Amino acid sequence: MSLAKTYSPADVEAKWYQRWQEKGFFQAHVNPKKQPYTVVIPPPNVTGVLHMGHMLNNTIQDVLVRRARMQGKEACWVPGTDHASIATEAKVVAMLKEQGINKKDLTREEFLGHAFAWKEKYGGIILEQLKQLGASCDWSRTRFTMEPKLTEAVLRVFVDLYRKGLIYRGVRMVNWDPQGGTAISDEEVIAKDVQGKMFHLRYELVSEPGHYLTVATSRPETIMADVAVAVNPTDPRYAALVGQQVRIPLVGREVPIITDERVAVDFGTGTLKVTPAHDLVDYEIGLAHNLPVIDVLNDDGTLNEQAGARYAGMDRFAVRRLIAKDLQEAGLLDKIEEYATIAQTSERTGAVIEPKLSLQWFLKMEHLAKPALEVVENDTIKLHPPKFKNMYRVWMENVRDWCISRQLWWGQRIPAYYLPDGSFVVALSAEEALGLAREQSGNNELQASDLRQDEDVLDTWFSSWLWPISVFDGFDDPDNADINYFYPTNDLVTAPEILFFWVARMIMAGLEYRQEVPFRNVYLTGIVRDALGRKMSKQLGNSPDPLDLIRDFGADAVRTGMLFSSPAGNDLLYDQKLIDQGRNFTNKLWNAFRLVKGWEPDATLGFANAQAVAWFEAKLAEAVAALDEHFEKFRMSDALLAVYKLVWDDFCSQYLEMVKPAYQAPIDPETLRRTVDFLETLLKLLHPFMPFITEELWHELAERGPRDYVCVAHWPVLTAPAGAAEALADMAKAQEIVAGVRNIRNQKNIGPTKQVALAVKTDDPALVQAYAPLISKLANLSELTFVQAAPAAAVGFVASGSEFFVPLDGQVDVAAERARLEKELTYALGFRDSVNKKLGNEKFVANAKPDVLERERQKLADAEAKIAALEQGLQGME
Repeated sequence: MSLAKTYSPADVEAKWYQRWQEKGFFQAHVNPKKQPYTVVIPPPNVTGVLHMGHMLNNTIQDVLVRRARMQGKEACWVPGTDHASIATEAKVVAMLKEQGINKKDLTREEFLGHAFAWKEKYGGIILEQLKQLGASCDWSRTRFTMEPKLTEAVLRVFVDLYRKGLIYRGVRMVNWDPQGGTAISDEEVIAKDVQGKMFHLRYELVSEPGHYLTVATSRPETIMADVAVAVNPTDPRYAALVGQQVRIPLVGREVPIITDERVAVDFGTGTLKVTPAHDLVDYEIGLAHNLPVIDVLNDDGTLNEQAGARYAGMDRFAVRRLIAKDLQEAGLLDKIEEYATIAQTSERTGAVIEPKLSLQWFLKMEHLAKPALEVVENDTIKLHPPKFKNMYRVWMENVRDWCISRQLWWGQRIPAYYLPDGSFVVALSAEEALGLAREQSGNNELQASDLRQDEDVLDTWFSSWLWPISVFDGFDDPDNADINYFYPTNDLVTAPEILFFWVARMIMAGLEYRQEVPFRNVYLTGIVRDALGRKMSKQLGNSPDPLDLIRDFGADAVRTGMLFSSPAGNDLLYDQKLIDQGRNFTNKLWNAFRLVKGWEPDATLGFANAQAVAWFEAKLAEAVAALDEHFEKFRMSDALLAVYKLVWDDFCSQYLEMVKPAYQAPIDPETLRRTVDFLETLLKLLHPFMPFITEELWHELAERGPRDYVCVAHWPVLTAPAGAAEALADMAKAQEIVAGVRNIRNQKNIGPTKQVALAVKTDDPALVQAYAPLISKLANLSELTFVQAAPAAAVGFVASGSEFFVPLDGQVDVAAERARLEKELTYALGFRDSVNKKLGNEKFVANAKPDVLERERQKLADAEAKIAALEQGLQGME
């Protein structure tokens, strides 16, 4: 097989990915003889396309999976997609609108038909894109959170938790998306910095007409829902007013002045209009003080009849503008101030979220959260990095009941069925519901048509929290071979922002339904940001298209580029140079392979490179041990950098230079054999990071005999060879000598192709003698001699306790070099004298700041060192 002069990823990647799949390397099976290694993919939304965060996350997963496969484990990486209720419904509604179809004109069944058709057409795009990245998922196991079996699992869990008394229906405060027309989770709320307005309203004191209490609010449109004004009990400004009544501006209704410690003394005027239906803090105050609740907002963000005829039916923001005008005209608006604030917006629609009291379904979390906290606290599940344990603990110790219902059609419909009298039953099917309804009501004449199923669907997270179990059909058949073999999974790679919303809930589900944690390790990636620190997004236009990067640089270059600077839990500042570095690495490996491939062995030659081979063998064992430790501690960036240094610095830049024959000269067979052995090991170590180029080069070694694929080759298990420490130490000394010669070349502008002589003055010549051929080759020496005194006109250096001299006679113009050194010495002496003079000035020393004095003393030390070096150089020229 001929090797092209340059590496072309486009000619390699699709070919090998297809062959891996054809060979079935990614497929996992129950095999009691092998240790399972399981990873479940964080299922991307069916609406999604590959972005930089996906690239980082899935590259890390693939590295872990490929290494486990090479370690002989039954590696199972389960792919799949999430139905993404809100996002997908919004996409389908927009698509239908373009076709002139309004969702309101469709039945639920008609809409779902359109939605499933959209999913079939677009829902698998991101998985196909992951294949271009090299993701070695078991595609035969691809799951979808709304497929029949997984939907049944969701319904089974809902029914079970309801019957355990953990799911209930009630009115609670939720995040309401007026544009989407649904409650949404905290995770789907995006905080945005905005410039807002603070309206200072005048509430008239009932006991003192004409006197007012000023209340600052950012939402004057909700004053019709006011039921009290609250102040902090420690605030002396309002102590005399507590218990009195005020009139709501424009409305005239009288409400009490109360105290509550939740009121911030230093915000606004230190007073708070209490509207329990439209603010979470107000709601909690209302509960504590048994206040009434008035809701003035419709689900679509317009005001209802409770707001009065003037404002009813108008949008909330239009009312804000109008009511400010009305307040101004009524003399009830003291002032309006601009201030920096945070707007809570819907991730899916961009609408400003309304805190809203709503009749929803909730899951009690306290029962589930306690054991889920314990397994992280005791490291049954390890978070990487562990700093996230504190965040996890705070969340879990302050857990709130989970609003699990959504006012949508796309999703798993809540299995609750309402009787004509408004009561309900919860059942897996309509048939079961009818039986339960008859039993509950005592009416055996009830018919299926008398029951109405709840219109809402379940929160998308309510399906994804079951993911590690449901992908193995652990709810359909809790004792099937797959769930018993592959569960619990090993490692989860995900983002810190869903540590609670997904990770914690999966832990809860695993403990509740398998009495076992769902995974052992959680690797938390950072966010990919641009050079300005902004999160990459298509909206900002600051994110490159990952597929364009793969096309232009190759998947291996992109994978390594993303991992070069991505320690766990820390954000990655993306830089194009990282991808360039990845491409340069692939080219370096390709060219090194071509170099070795071009060597011709000569059977008559003896083994001439034993020292170099012994050194790299020791270096390789040392690097593999470090690499394995990085993997075990989930230091993925460090793992890549370790193998990168091993290949680029130790193998390419040093070892190959040590052993390569002269131009067009043959090499001894043993050196060639050992070098190819090293190459094979390096390809194995690199494969998890760079799967495509390593597979291509692996097969270029086919002349060594029939071989399988590096994809399933055995991960190197090396022990340090005998004498490894000595080989490393001795070579380090030899390399120090070579570096000394090269440094003199740089100083004296002597080109690397021009030979120089090296004289050695030492009491222990053994090491130099032993490594003389190698030192001569790497330093390009014309001769290496041992001397009792420094040669004339030579520049020296000290290494490993011995003195080394490079005679400059014939190499440089000695007179000119001496003149240059003398000029530098004169300047250095003058500079030293000036610094000494300053430090000898008692007034300067007494008044100068400590850091200034330290800098001057450092200047003096630097000058002394420079003078000593120049004087030594001049002595060598005598």
